[in-house]
Amino acid sequence: MSKAICIHAHGGPEVLRFEEVAAEPLGARQVRIRQTAVGVNFIDTYERTWLYPSKLPAILGHEAAGVVTGVGSLVTKIRPGDRVAYASNGAGAYAEQRVIDASRVVPLPASVTEQQAAAMMLKGLTAWFLLRRCYRVRAGESVLLHSASGGVGLIALQWAVSLGAHVIAVVSSDDKAEVARRYGAADVIVSGREDLAERVRTITKRRGVSVVYDGVGKDTFFASLDCLMPRGMMVSYGNASGPVPPIAPLELTKRGSLYLTRPTLFHYIVKPSSLARGASSLFEMVASGKVKLRIGQSYPLAEAAQAHRDLEARKTTGSTLLIP
Repeated sequence: MSKAICIHAHGGPEVLRFEEVAAEPLGARQVRIRQTAVGVNFIDTYERTWLYPSKLPAILGHEAAGVVTGVGSLVTKIRPGDRVAYASNGAGAYAEQRVIDASRVVPLPASVTEQQAAAMMLKGLTAWFLLRRCYRVRAGESVLLHSASGGVGLIALQWAVSLGAHVIAVVSSDDKAEVARRYGAADVIVSGREDLAERVRTITKRRGVSVVYDGVGKDTFFASLDCLMPRGMMVSYGNASGPVPPIAPLELTKRGSLYLTRPTLFHYIVKPSSLARGASSLFEMVASGKVKLRIGQSYPLAEAAQAHRDLEARKTTGSTLLIP
């Protein structure tokens, strides 16, 4: 037996329960991991509240790192004792142990600790696909990045700066504004204090930005559209403030023939080769120092409910970890 954070009903953080769970059987193509660090993400809160429907009972969580303690009979490239990490489409990471398909884990280089890996696998791979696959940011372009001091945001901010982009960061407080500046933002806007689109137009000399990366959702969606230049790209990748309401395609036309996408990382790493390529790029960015990880806070696994409260209240910066 081991312990995990389980939910038996959807709702607020209070539904998260730390309890014993039966050990999962190990399949022929799977590995068993003793987890040493687990990443916390907004997608976990969406599944907890049923914004993203999930079956019950459930164990939340999509990224973690640890040490392999067992391998299936058909697994050849991973051995017990290897340090590995994963970002998984299927939830189940809020646990002391995890059984997962070997094709979905990546070995960790010596330069990356397990806590670093848990802090960046889902978030860092999200930054990778947003900046390099979903919309390929080029030097000299203006980019608007919401939640720029958060887990995904800080990684994406530094990565975009390293590509030569002019990053306009949107944050929720003065303290977070200082963090964004320290990590390379050219301009910082504190949300709610001024008209977002007008401020962006002023910064860009009325041109607008090439791309908006918006993980906030409902509260910022239309203002984000108004920040784009003609034929710009709106990337709506999260719902921190709630889901975006239905939108008529003509809203894109009248703002300059805009493009709109609502992507998810897991469609970009379906193939193990794509996962490996993304992880390699991410580890290279961290090893080079172009992306510096910020683990803003960590909690014992048993205190996952408090981690969710702080995340939803926007009290966190950088990545958030649970430690089994």
